[in-house]
Amino acid sequence: QMAFQSSLRQIASEEADSIMGEGFMPEFFRLVLGTLSLPINLPNTNYRRGVQARHNITCLLRKLVEDRKASGGAKKTDMLGYLLDEDNKYKLSDEEMIDLIITILYSGYETVSTTSMMAVKYLHDHPKVLEELRKEHMAIRERKGPEDPIDYNDYKSMRLTQAVIYETSRLATIVNGVLRKTTKEMEINGYVIPKDWRIYVYTRELNYDQCLYPHPLSFNPWRWLENGLENQNNLLIFGGGTRQCPGRELGLAEISTFLHYLVTRYKWEEVGGDKLMKFPRVEAPNGLHIRVSAH
Repeated sequence: QMAFQSSLRQIASEEADSIMGEGFMPEFFRLVLGTLSLPINLPNTNYRRGVQARHNITCLLRKLVEDRKASGGAKKTDMLGYLLDEDNKYKLSDEEMIDLIITILYSGYETVSTTSMMAVKYLHDHPKVLEELRKEHMAIRERKGPEDPIDYNDYKSMRLTQAVIYETSRLATIVNGVLRKTTKEMEINGYVIPKDWRIYVYTRELNYDQCLYPHPLSFNPWRWLENGLENQNNLLIFGGGTRQCPGRELGLAEISTFLHYLVTRYKWEEVGGDKLMKFPRVEAPNGLHIRVSAH
């Protein structure tokens, strides 16, 4: 909910609460399940529910766009305001804007929420990492007043935190792969791939390759600090080549902020529901249940 509302507020700041009150999030969850199911359009299948959810979501967002236009609120400094700005070089139709909003919500909330959940799980299971992470964040708090928020410089100083996020994403493999398209015929290891073929790079295999990551099944955030966070040639968590995830920095900042307040103010223990699935998507079917207390 936190990750979803954060994304929604950046898209439509003033209308976010009312949209959430119209059952938007449950519909979105049905859409997500539909996209990860077999495309069999029969009643009561996840695919059919996903198709219906997409229709309902589109209706809600169409009303949002029309209301914003009618109110003359195009100049608001949220994403929808920029999309509606008359000075835009590229004009999008309402349907294109709705499609873009759905895409950004889809790509922004699930990866952030799932990575946050798995980070909580791994930190709970590795007290030494949690202790060192807490030291990093307590050092930041010592420089600030009790209620002072963290700023961009604080975020950029969270080296171990970023390593924890990288290692969480690698070990859990939140995103299984990336899609690409060949622009010309090419040959790899004796196989010829024709031009215009769709390629799916299965990053799970890369993430567990012991040639790239010694002891690949171990949770070891320090592996990312050895060569520097900026020098990671094999990192495909956020895509690869020139097509990197546009939400990378935002996602890292959101998870880092969540971890900052979690480890400086609270401690937690698992109380059940810790069954985890990693295929076809990372999830805790029964929830990851924790008991939280003041630190």
